[in-house]
Amino acid sequence: MARRTHRAPHLARIKAGGVSPFRPHPWHGLDAGPEPPEILNAYIEITPFDLMKYEVDKVSGYLRGDRPQRTSAQPPTLYGFVPRTYCDDRVRRLAPSARQGDHDPLDICVLGERTISRNEIIVRGRVIGGLQMIDGGEADDKIIAVLENDLVWGHARDVQDVPPVFVERLQHYDTHD
Repeated sequence: MARRTHRAPHLARIKAGGVSPFRPHPWHGLDAGPEPPEILNAYIEITPFDLMKYEVDKVSGYLRGDRPQRTSAQPPTLYGFVPRTYCDDRVRRLAPSARQGDHDPLDICVLGERTISRNEIIVRGRVIGGLQMIDGGEADDKIIAVLENDLVWGHARDVQDVPPVFVERLQHYDTHD
């Protein structure tokens, strides 16, 4: 008897440039953004409403609960990472007192007017600055961005275009989470 092979129709669509039916890994399977380094995609792990610290599991790509927040301070912005980035020696060289990078994707904080209460989403942000952070001797810099096309923050092109209290809140949160 002749053996028939079954070709799944969804695989033919993928080969023809269609969308994969499988979930891509958020760190390795998503694009960094349409115009890096100015406009980036941010995979959001934590919202301003989360009292747990979530991180993407490096193997599976799913969010896992890392730990409860240490203080009552909530994240002041959407918080996540930029896909296909890596904090290693190049970032460490920007912070001479760091002994190494944290070996994670680059962190990004995204300001936006509207409430976004879900994590595990992708938002597009325009970079306006950053914070140099060292955590346990490791470089752990934070990119600061504004939600692309945001009606309130969309005008910002530099970190000086937002009230200093936002930067202070980010610094406080990142040193006390």
